[in-house]
Order: sequence, then C-alpha cells, then structure tokens
Amino acid sequence: MKLKKFTFPYIIWLTIFIVIPLFLVLLYAFTIGDSKDISTFQFSLNNLERFFSSPVYIQVLLRSVRLAFISTVICLLIGYPIAYIISRENPKKRNTMILMFVIPMWMNFLLRTYAWLTLLGRNGIINIIITKLGFQQINFLYNDNAVLLGMVYNFLPFMVLPIFSILTKMNINLIEAAEDLGADKTTTFKKVIFPLSLPGVMTGVSMVFIPAVSTFIISSLLGGNKSSLIGNLIEQQFMYTGDWHFGSTMSIILMVFILISMAVTSRFDKQKEGEGGGLW
Repeated sequence: MKLKKFTFPYIIWLTIFIVIPLFLVLLYAFTIGDSKDISTFQFSLNNLERFFSSPVYIQVLLRSVRLAFISTVICLLIGYPIAYIISRENPKKRNTMILMFVIPMWMNFLLRTYAWLTLLGRNGIINIIITKLGFQQINFLYNDNAVLLGMVYNFLPFMVLPIFSILTKMNINLIEAAEDLGADKTTTFKKVIFPLSLPGVMTGVSMVFIPAVSTFIISSLLGGNKSSLIGNLIEQQFMYTGDWHFGSTMSIILMVFILISMAVTSRFDKQKEGEGGGLW
C-alpha cells in the first residue's frame, strides 16, 4: 500500500499533461464550432472528409512520410558504421567520441537549425567560398534536400546512441565463438553482430522517424514555403488560421501514422529477436 502512494504524483502528472491534452485533441478533431466556446461544439466528421478529399493535404502528408523515411534510412546508413566503429574503441577513447555526438544536443534545437542558414544561405559561408573560387552561387536552401540535411544533422545522434548502447553490451564470447568456428569478419557481422544489434536499430529507427515526420521547425527554416510538411500545416491551423478543429484532426491523422510505424518496428523487432535466438 505504501508503494501505491508514491504512484499518485505520476498518475496526476500523466493525467494533466497526457490524458487531458489527448482528450482535448480528440474532442476538437471530431467536432465543429467556435474553438473558444465548447458549448457550440457539435459532433462532425467534416474535418476528416475535408482532409482526405483535398489532394493538397494528402500530398503534404505523403511528402512528410517520404522525407522522414529517407532521413531515417540515411541516418541508419551513416549511424550504424559510426556506432560500430566507436563501440570497438577502448573505453576512454569511446567515451570521448560519444561525447562529440552528445555535445551538439546540449544546444537548443532551434539554434542548431539556424546555424545551417549561416552556412547554406546565399550570403552564407559556403557560397562566399564558392564565389571566391570564381563559381556562381548555389541555391542550397528552400528545397527538400535542405530539409533532409537538417533532419539528418539533428536526428543522427538518436540513431547512433541506441545502436552504440546495444553493441557495447553485446557478449564478446559470441563473436569469438564465431571466429573459432571459422567465420570471417563479414560472416560474423552478418550472422552474429547485426542480428543481435537489431533491437538498437529498431529503437533508432523509431527515434528518428517519429520526430522527423512531425517536425515543422526544420522545414520552416530550411524548406520555406516550397517544402511544407504536415507539422507546418498543423502549426498554421493553430497559430495563424485559428481553426483548432481542423488542426486537431491533422494531429490525430499524424498520430495514427506514428502509432502504425511504432507497431511495425516493434513487430519486426520481435520477429528478428526470435530468429536471432536460433543463431546457435
């Protein structure tokens, strides 16, 4: 009974900051009326119909998913080798290398994104160097490539850290056993190291894809009006248009996509764990 008393603060916290906000989002999503007067609310599916009947909104949603998927793949292709290389170093050097990934995360997310404007802008550092060399300026900003660059830069540590954590905890005896049985380094990696590191990979995929698909700061600063994502549309509905009902509907749709992605990665992770259990 004493332990249950300590759970009350957590229950209150979850209720105030998770349950109630989610309830309000659901309430606004499936109603119409004055956003500031709950007494005018009426149940309606007009917002869902409005979203799915408009090719523009569908296109923005698909672009958001596509860019999030591409950025997740790029982070995996870059992050896994980095995590693997760091995990093979001695503890002192390993901690220093991981600290290099963590230090930028201490800086505000907005400031980290703004820093790319000074690098990629028409009067930025890169274009100044290019013009000094006698070449014409290059338009780096306000396109999908700039948004992808911002996503990869900001979310790469979320891929590296969970994979690194799994690799450092891996039983070295399994790798030595594979080598004793005649497996070369490529076979050992394919049959032992990578399958055992899949829980970290799935965690990294979730930690990159979820914030990437819902981001709006990166696309606002680096993509401009030419690369709006679903997060930008939601922000506009709440901050500028004042249509909280439609903004909540888009939030629910985005939430469904996130839950589906989490379910897929979780299911895939469990399947791979079951397959990995039969390696030996």
